[in-house]
Amino acid sequence: MQADYQQLKAFVSSVFESIGCPAQDADLAAHVLVSADARGIDSHGVARLAGYVRLYDNGRLNPKPQIRILHESPSTALVDGDRGLGLVVAPKAMEIATEKAAVAGTGWVAVQNSNHFGIAGYHAMKAVEKDMIGWAMTHAAPLVTPTFSREKLLGTNPIAVGIPANEEPAFLADFASTAVAYGKLEILQRKGLDTPSGWVQDKDGNPCNDAFAIKNGGALLPLGGDREHGSHKGYALGAIVDILSGVLSGANFGPWVPPFATAGFMQAGETVGNGTGHFLGAMRIDAFRPADAFKDDMDKWIRRFRAADAVEGKKVIIPGDPERELEMIRMQDGIPLLDPVIADLKGLASRFSIDFKIA
Repeated sequence: MQADYQQLKAFVSSVFESIGCPAQDADLAAHVLVSADARGIDSHGVARLAGYVRLYDNGRLNPKPQIRILHESPSTALVDGDRGLGLVVAPKAMEIATEKAAVAGTGWVAVQNSNHFGIAGYHAMKAVEKDMIGWAMTHAAPLVTPTFSREKLLGTNPIAVGIPANEEPAFLADFASTAVAYGKLEILQRKGLDTPSGWVQDKDGNPCNDAFAIKNGGALLPLGGDREHGSHKGYALGAIVDILSGVLSGANFGPWVPPFATAGFMQAGETVGNGTGHFLGAMRIDAFRPADAFKDDMDKWIRRFRAADAVEGKKVIIPGDPERELEMIRMQDGIPLLDPVIADLKGLASRFSIDFKIA
């Protein structure tokens, strides 16, 4: 099925309203979620909608959070998300970051007591819209082993950095600190396919290709897969994200980060902090040099890398290009949905008595 973007967004918004979200928050959350599908990041789009509802059912999601600043300086803030949708908490935290950057040159916001915030790139790009460099990262449930470990201690812990250009589209790097995001395993599970090598290990720490490895006691691997291919670097990246998102914010961290509904378990057990955490930042370009001159140089940077001498049959791309190009196609032709995702959405439509019109 090819779903129309606007109809899909309206449906998702109706589901969020049905669990008690105010209309404005429901619309924002739907926009963040469906934007992932439009950009081809299907693992973080409407396939996760039922998961947010399960968080609500389990009492872990507050549909009407009172988001507030707990502590701040001219360029920093600590925000309490009040167990709200991360899809709503993170954009509001980034708004605080850009407001501080507008005054102080940079703005950095640590968030505690939140939930899963969707694709990191969405939040980083909110700063780009204001001629700023945007940073967004979040930790997640412990599904990942540090290098040489059999114990899961980290999440997929993504990092996104958005950088504006002048005539060229913005640079947007958005990537997990693992070999792959957990949502990609879910897609393979739905399709009945094995994983490529270097994604997962079994419960004994041996490399495997089982898309259900985590549910069978195994784990995701850090970016690099194994020590010989640089997994210690992926481990370090994930650790940095966890420390900034959790230790610095006062949220849970490491193996204590609460699970999202798709992790295979719902309760976090022991806690050492307050909910899930994020870390967001905005850097005003003209706090360093004239913005137009910087963006002109970014155009040169992007064009030079695009013009790189590539191996036969390939071309060098700029981070963000594939997603941006796919978004143009999907906004016109529709968003493809897998049958299991459609079944989940129809189940939600039935539960909340919502008309299921998305195509």
